[in-house]
Amino acid sequence: MKYQWQAKKLPNQHLIVPLSAELNISTPIATILVQRGIDTYEKAEKFFRPKLSDLHNPFLMQDMDVAIHRIQQAIDTQESVLIYGDYDVDGTTAVSIVYSYFKPFLERIAYYIPNRYTEGYGISKAGLEYAAENGFVLIVVLDCGIRSNDLIDYGNALGLDIIICDHHLPGKTLPNASAILNPKRKDCAYPYKELSGAGIGFKLIQAYNLKQKLPEQVVYEYLDTVAVSIASDVVDMCGENRILTYYGLKKLYENPSIGLQALLNESSKKGYYTVSDILFGIAPRINAAGRISDAKAAVKLLIEKDFNTAKKYASVLAERNSVRKELDIDITREAIAMVQNSGDFGKKYSTVLRGESWSRGVIGIVASRLVEQFYKPTIIFSFNDGFLIGSARSIKTFDIHEAIGACGELVVQYGGHKYAAGLSIKADDFDAFSKRFEAIVRETLTQEELIPVIEYDIEIDVATITPAMFNILKQLSPFGPGNPMPIFRSDNLSAKQSARVLKDQHLKLQINSPKGDIDSIGFGMAEYLMSVSDHQKFNACYCLEENTYNGKTSIQLRIHDIKSPDIVE
Repeated sequence: MKYQWQAKKLPNQHLIVPLSAELNISTPIATILVQRGIDTYEKAEKFFRPKLSDLHNPFLMQDMDVAIHRIQQAIDTQESVLIYGDYDVDGTTAVSIVYSYFKPFLERIAYYIPNRYTEGYGISKAGLEYAAENGFVLIVVLDCGIRSNDLIDYGNALGLDIIICDHHLPGKTLPNASAILNPKRKDCAYPYKELSGAGIGFKLIQAYNLKQKLPEQVVYEYLDTVAVSIASDVVDMCGENRILTYYGLKKLYENPSIGLQALLNESSKKGYYTVSDILFGIAPRINAAGRISDAKAAVKLLIEKDFNTAKKYASVLAERNSVRKELDIDITREAIAMVQNSGDFGKKYSTVLRGESWSRGVIGIVASRLVEQFYKPTIIFSFNDGFLIGSARSIKTFDIHEAIGACGELVVQYGGHKYAAGLSIKADDFDAFSKRFEAIVRETLTQEELIPVIEYDIEIDVATITPAMFNILKQLSPFGPGNPMPIFRSDNLSAKQSARVLKDQHLKLQINSPKGDIDSIGFGMAEYLMSVSDHQKFNACYCLEENTYNGKTSIQLRIHDIKSPDIVE
């Protein structure tokens, strides 16, 4: 894929030089910090040494006092309480946290995860009817519900009290729930808006813990599960999310919950876990529960206290993940072929596809892969009883959630975020929807915006890459949106003659450096082998990471793109 390279704006030297001196760090690292708004010693201390005591008071969240009062009432009178959540990682982790915390306080508490295939996303009519028919009085809804106005009214009519804990964007009017915890509410003054669904569930139990004057450690036991939700839902990695993830990863390494320990045993990863390890190792296994069958299996794992039982649940998720991988490969291959065989694809600004037999459980993954391949706003649909259920993924400069909403009457239901959304339309409206969506994308984006951008932090000489520099760089983690892994640019590089292709896909090379050759890899970059052979000079954008092979750990360049020095950026 062709990339544009753009340098981030360099901050003023009068901020970089004193910070470099005060922290005793290199100029490149100081530059990266200042670029991210960390321009004083005090800010750097907070960034590098996050504290749990810096978490905001949960009662600053609108309706938190109402929610806690209603839960206390349920505990005092021993009402039956149902914990309800979505079927993805964020939803199942949120349910496991809130269910596990309140279980000791309630004689009758249960959880409910809607079936992706029979009920769909979020609150379902079937779920509400299940609650009413089984004598539940209070429902705590997690990671969904903020746009389910009609269903909340239906639940109220059934005699249910409903507390919504959601982080998705609210609609024009809020549902008529007993309490709504959502920092994105216009009337909510909570200082941090980017919590995950499980993050809001954590704030709920934190609030109850404070009210009851219980030890803080009681809620900190759930930090590893919160970190899994934050990493998996790809939410902002600044502010509270950074604190929660920092300590969650620490707990994941030192003392994980029984369920997560069983899941970790299924992977080959050893040592300290990163956000990437969660995103590509843990999250797919948890998600596979609901993608292939019933997501309740994920909750069963996460709340389990017996390790042998947890291992059995983890094994089930691993098996489902294997099935998911096969479906993912097959459908992605079919979708790419459809794109490449369509005569007008080169002229289109968007990708909208449907497949008769495509599994609803993996269409979100397929949409993401097509964005990676073709870099266009993408919606993948699967059929369901006269309707099409879609999963949408977007590019950096396009709000796909807003665009779907602009399709008006052609959309039956939708929800999500700026870069990822879910929707349903009538099957007969597919052509009309595709045309309307394409028109909206075309009106919004320029051709240049359909070329992905690599935004690098700073240009450096590879000779400045040292173990000391890398050790400080690692402390900028956890990485994610709002705090991405730094990308460097270096020009006029050369590689040793041993450059080669691995598995017919990946470029493996050693870059010459005055301080010793640096191992480098470019995933999916086999086509660049000739560009780095025969001592040819080249420019590269890359990030730095650790690579462990045969028990030896070294610094490795993970190359994002390569260009000839003759190409002016």
